[in-house]
Amino acid sequence: MDVENILSFIAASVILTVMPGPDNIFVLIESITKGHKTGMAISTGLISGILIHTIIAATGLSILLRQSDIVFTIIKFAGSAYLFYLAFKAYKENLGINIVQQMQTTKNIQFFRLFRKGFLMNVLNPKVTLFFIAFLPQFVSDPGINIALQMIIMGFIFMGQAFVIFFLIALMAGKLADRIHHQAFRTITRLVKVVILSILGITLFFS
Repeated sequence: MDVENILSFIAASVILTVMPGPDNIFVLIESITKGHKTGMAISTGLISGILIHTIIAATGLSILLRQSDIVFTIIKFAGSAYLFYLAFKAYKENLGINIVQQMQTTKNIQFFRLFRKGFLMNVLNPKVTLFFIAFLPQFVSDPGINIALQMIIMGFIFMGQAFVIFFLIALMAGKLADRIHHQAFRTITRLVKVVILSILGITLFFS
């Protein structure tokens, strides 16, 4: 893996990460409504899921996923059902709690619970695995180094830059959390979360 190739991979990864997508928008909204700690915990889960996709892409498991309709369908339906569940939970959120109370409540929520939410959102989406199967091999360069090892290294590089970007999103959005107290704003952000999660679920279901 030469330096030029690594720099090209980092540049491509950053561009893909900062592009508006369901993951960073979800982190943005959760951070605005519940504070940066919630956004960081969910981000950690989302990004940790990349490790699973990287391992699948770098090993023979990717062949199983690409060639087995049954395996793909099972993962797809499980991911879709989980996204619909999150959309329902977002819809049922109590908007009667003000932002300050909501952030105080968030402090008492276990990190693992938020981490698990982000992790499952990522892992239960076979389309992400297929993306890494297509994306990582484009930057494999040195035939003298094991290809699977190169892909795993790139997976960790992708995770590193994604951590930085998602954490910055959470921090900047979290600064708005204690400044916004309008009921209408909380209603809009809740609906946006429901719509995003529902669209993700529908898209995954019919993929």
